[in-house]
Amino acid sequence: MFMTNASFELESEVWKYVAGTNIEYSVLVPPKSQTEIKRKFNAANVSYVVDISDLQTAITEENTLSECTVINNSFDNKAVHRMDWTSYHRLDDIYGYLNYLADTYPNIVQLIDIGTSYENRTLYVVHISHPSSIPETKPAIWIDAGVHAREWISPALATYIIHQLVEDPANEGLLLSADWYIMPLMNPDGYEYSHVKNRLWRKSRSETGSGKCRGVDLNRNFGYQWGDRGAYVDPCAKGFRGVKAFSEPETIATSNFILKKANLIKLYLTLHSFGQVVLIPWGHSATLPSDYGDLLALAKSATSTFQRYKYKVVNLATQFYRATGTSADWAKSIGIKYSYTVELPTNGFILPVSNILPVSQDFFPALNVFAAEVATLHV
Repeated sequence: MFMTNASFELESEVWKYVAGTNIEYSVLVPPKSQTEIKRKFNAANVSYVVDISDLQTAITEENTLSECTVINNSFDNKAVHRMDWTSYHRLDDIYGYLNYLADTYPNIVQLIDIGTSYENRTLYVVHISHPSSIPETKPAIWIDAGVHAREWISPALATYIIHQLVEDPANEGLLLSADWYIMPLMNPDGYEYSHVKNRLWRKSRSETGSGKCRGVDLNRNFGYQWGDRGAYVDPCAKGFRGVKAFSEPETIATSNFILKKANLIKLYLTLHSFGQVVLIPWGHSATLPSDYGDLLALAKSATSTFQRYKYKVVNLATQFYRATGTSADWAKSIGIKYSYTVELPTNGFILPVSNILPVSQDFFPALNVFAAEVATLHV
């Protein structure tokens, strides 16, 4: 409670909260409040470390771009893309790469338009399957990213996964084990806004009716336990839940598509940052799912593959905070057995481009564990 009150009084923003014996917070403090909040910490005997001393400098240096690599398609010299994993890319680059893959590997990749965002940007899902697969007969894995606009590492990892599944023949076994549905940007409007206007923007960009505050937290807008404790009714809050469940075009389009494939999808991964943790439902309640042991065992097996970054595997509500209307809870509620929220490693929400490949390469082997389990499940 001390930290919550101090943050409110000093116009600070809590970025991360971890419950437990030793409660931990990560807090963004404006320059004018730093002296006072340090005084309060010292008076309350609260220990702290400064992770980022100058946030604006960190933001400026985060995505220092060299020229993006242009890769020629050997099958069609007119086809090029600007995608790499040594920089954070704008939406046009990401979508250009997805179209390149669909054109170049039509026997593996299907690019599916599932709807449009509030600002009329296309919402894409990439379906990746082995050429020998009979449609809709194999268990599937869903991965989404870019739900929160400022979490740039999540779409970077999602596109890296797509790249590895499609363009590296060594990963053919993953296509034999499962079909893949990957949505690298659920929130394209917010993502673009975070590039051109406000690096720390979190929400979508829809009108809220408040007159001054825009956007809904898409990860509080899904229609399971929506509106309970763990989301905000204030349109100006970063965790604003929306006026009703599935009020946003992004969440309704995503949920409608998943529902059509729900009998096939056996594992749901939603990529976020930050925290180096895999979160297991439920978020809305400290009551655990009846098959929590299965979810815990698979997640621990998957995270055991990580070499560079060590992840914890915990329940969201008991170890972090209560959150309602989340996509992972909703996915679990419609019968997808394995549903996880992955909080990737970052220093706050700012991660230098030099970390994109280490994070992505470290994470990718876990997909072998997930796919092997999914392959054992019937559709």
